Amino acid sequence: MQPSFASSLDALSGWRSALDRHVSELARYLAEHELLDDAAAQSVDGVRQRLAADKLVVAFVAEFSRGKSELINAIFFADTGRRILPATPGRTTMCTVELMWDAAELPELALLPIGSRLEGLSLAELGQRPEAWLRVPLDPSSPDRLAEALMQVMRAEFVPQEQARALGFWNDEEPDDNPPVDAQGRVEIPAWRHARINYPHPLLKRGLVILDTPGLNAIGAEPELTLSLLPTAHAAVFILGADTGVTKSDLTIWRDHLGSQTLARYVVLNKIDTLRDPLLPADEVTAQIDRQRQATAATLEIAPERVFPLSAREALAARIEGNTTQLNASRLPALETALSGQLLPQRREMLQQVVLEAVGALENQASRRLGDRRRQMAEQMLELRGLRGKSGSKVKLMIQRVDQETQEFERCTARLSALRAVHARMLRETLLVLSSDRLRDEVAEMQKQISESFFKLGAKKAFIALCERLRAMLAQASERCNEIHEMLGATYKQLNSEFGFALVQTKAPSLERYARDLDLIARNYSQYLGLSQALRLSEPRFLEQFRRMLLSKLRVAFENASGEIELWNKSASAQIDSQLRERRRGFKRRREALERIQVAATDLEQRIAELEGQDERDQQMLARLQALVAAVHERAHAPVPVEEPVAEGAATREPPALTLVASRRA
Repeated sequence: MQPSFASSLDALSGWRSALDRHVSELARYLAEHELLDDAAAQSVDGVRQRLAADKLVVAFVAEFSRGKSELINAIFFADTGRRILPATPGRTTMCTVELMWDAAELPELALLPIGSRLEGLSLAELGQRPEAWLRVPLDPSSPDRLAEALMQVMRAEFVPQEQARALGFWNDEEPDDNPPVDAQGRVEIPAWRHARINYPHPLLKRGLVILDTPGLNAIGAEPELTLSLLPTAHAAVFILGADTGVTKSDLTIWRDHLGSQTLARYVVLNKIDTLRDPLLPADEVTAQIDRQRQATAATLEIAPERVFPLSAREALAARIEGNTTQLNASRLPALETALSGQLLPQRREMLQQVVLEAVGALENQASRRLGDRRRQMAEQMLELRGLRGKSGSKVKLMIQRVDQETQEFERCTARLSALRAVHARMLRETLLVLSSDRLRDEVAEMQKQISESFFKLGAKKAFIALCERLRAMLAQASERCNEIHEMLGATYKQLNSEFGFALVQTKAPSLERYARDLDLIARNYSQYLGLSQALRLSEPRFLEQFRRMLLSKLRVAFENASGEIELWNKSASAQIDSQLRERRRGFKRRREALERIQVAATDLEQRIAELEGQDERDQQMLARLQALVAAVHERAHAPVPVEEPVAEGAATREPPALTLVASRRA
């Protein structure tokens, strides 16, 4: 039997943890033997944080009444023995819901009132203001009380049309998409703008984040959902009704919000149980389902293999009852197999690449330092062996020679000071190009151009111009990095030849991935700046919210780019500092050894023995380093073991780690 998505995600988490232990062991060994400088330690910390905090964001997107919440319950929460997310006929999820786990916070449901939209603040900004949220404590030990608390996400309220229009829920130009109106002419809108569920479910603890989105009307009313949250998801599961196929509103969501080819997209034809007809043979029903699948794939222009007919309701019931036959009949395992077999390996490959690149850099740095140390000891041993049988005057001449070499070497400090000054100036100029102030000025210029355009019809043109300027900024920063790289290369070559350094030039940071991030932002935002959005852009509140969201998104990309450049420069400086200390220490040891030899001839053999012993230890350290690095590579490339689901009649839902509520059900 194929492993479930839950068991595969659990296995991926175990692989990450094991890989982190190997990286930690390597870093600890390097630190214990003074082979880990500050820049390298910072790089290791970043990799370990990446492994520990890696998130897999899966967005579930659908119009109302497509069974979206029931599907989430069936895949992730069947181990509680009941429905957790509300899944009743009609409009259930009224606002965007994020399910996650943050160990620094208590289990709770955090609700952001819908009125916060009028403040013009983004969700990221409001996330830093605890007073803006209503918080409801959750009891993970009681599935019933948990489900009761989560009913809050269904809350709606009726408001006058003017208020609904101000909040973005009423559009006079598209009356068919407007929400229901009661007898008094009031409009039904969600009570909350956003909900965050912090819940210690085993899968959420392992880095899964579930994004549960409302229907088309609510998606359009919350620009941050389409401009920030959905684009950051690693996969989107788009749910349709098997009985209705692709409706007009379904097609609008697909084309306007899930059109990015960079997003892993899966389509679910839910409620296939409604197509079963006691008057038709089973083969005919299966043929109808397959025809609906083919038609859906053709309409959405997606491969039929990405369309999964299933019944979430039957799957949830089967998992609660432990009925494997019924679970297979629901066809849910096919979707989970696709998620496990396509999405999780991509996450693993990405983490594998990040870890192995960092470990390779650590190995190169430590190997260079050990090699340089062994080279210096070999020179000392050759020098000391040449003193065997020599007179005291010869030793005195050798001391004078060491002093002379030390003085000559110290002349490099002037060269290094000049290098540091030039390096610092070039670094400041590079980081200034990517500074937050520069970014804020560019976005403000775009906002000014939009405000001055007629009916805001020039919004898209102003945004495209902004993106071009930002691309030019990244290109300019990349060019300056290359200039620094060339300057360091020439200087390293001189220092190595004149003063015996063993400096190795590291690769200049590539800003291509930040340019790709910028391209993604440009694609996601530009589709909301056309003629259809001109009226909304004329509202100062909407334009200000758009500016804040855009600036927040851009700042993350540019700050990450600046951080990578700073870390690269810090690594270059650390390499010089470590070799400078090592060479000074070597001169000091050589002089002290020669002074002892002047006093007693036996010290000569003792010092030679010390150097030979140290060289042997360094060889052992190098062998141990290579063994630790090989262990990291072996773990990184090791297959991820997945616990197979147990046989029919047993609980088919839970891998070994998912025992949170199993004992309570028993």
